[in-house]
Amino acid sequence: MNPHPSATSIPEPSIVPVQGWHCGHYFYRWNRNALAQLGKLEANSHDFSTALQASDIPKPERLQSFIIAGHKADFAIISMDPNPLTIDGVHQRIMSSVFGCALEPVYSFVSMSEISEYLPDKEQYAKKLVRTGEDPTSATFQAKVASYEKRLPMMYAQRLAPEFPNWPAMCFYPMNKVRHVGANWFLEPLSARMEMMAEHAQSGMAFAGRVTQLVTASVGLDDWEWGVTLWAKNPQYLKEIVYTMRYDSASARFGEFGQFFTGYLASPETILRHCRIL
Repeated sequence: MNPHPSATSIPEPSIVPVQGWHCGHYFYRWNRNALAQLGKLEANSHDFSTALQASDIPKPERLQSFIIAGHKADFAIISMDPNPLTIDGVHQRIMSSVFGCALEPVYSFVSMSEISEYLPDKEQYAKKLVRTGEDPTSATFQAKVASYEKRLPMMYAQRLAPEFPNWPAMCFYPMNKVRHVGANWFLEPLSARMEMMAEHAQSGMAFAGRVTQLVTASVGLDDWEWGVTLWAKNPQYLKEIVYTMRYDSASARFGEFGQFFTGYLASPETILRHCRIL
C-alpha cells in the first residue's frame, strides 16, 4: 500500500463502498406486556407488513424476513444494499411502526460483502494445478485455467452482490480467527492460510444444491470479524454442514464462533400469525 497516495487516487467521501455492499442482520423480540396495551392488533398488521417489506421507503436491493427459533429472538430481517442508511431505514421504519413500542431489538450485526483474499485469481489457480500434478504445457491445463478465468466474474458478483435464495431454512453466526499462542491465524503464512481455506471450501462444495452461504466482513464494523449466513433447503443440512466443516483446520484450529440464530423464511403476515400477534 502506498503511504503517500497521489491526489487523484484519493476517493471522494462516500458511505457507499468502492467495492461490495453493506449487510445488516437485525433480530427482534415481542414485548407481550406492551402488546397487551395496544389493542386493535389486526388493524395495525398492515403497518407492520409495510415496514418489514420496506414498501413505502427506499427498499434495499436484498431483503428477507424470518421466524427465529428459540428464545434469542422472535423474528429477524437480513438485508443488503450499497447504502447503509437504506438498510438501517428498514429497522427505523419497524421501530417507528405502531408495533414498534412492543418490539425489543435483541441483536444486530453490521458487515460488508467482500471478495475474500483466499479466492484464487487466475495465476494462483494455475499454480495450484501445477502443485497437484497438472502439466502446464498440456491442453487440459490451459482449458482448466481458461474455464476458471471465465467463471471468476460470476464468482466475484456472487460474493459482492449475492442473490438471496428462497430456501426455507437459515442460520447466522458471527466468527473470528483466533490469535492464541501457538494458534494465531494472522501469523500463518498466506500460502498456509490459502491451503486451509481451500480445504474448507472443498468441504462446503459437497453441500452444493442443498446449502448456500454468504460470508460478510465485519472487521472494523462490529464486534466480530466475519458473519456467516447459511441458507438450506432443509434445516438438517444446516446441522450437517456446520458439523462437517468444523473438522477442517481453518475451523478446528483457528475458528471462534459466536451465538447461532436459526430461522425460517416467512412473510410479515406469517410472522404475526406464528407469534400469535393476530
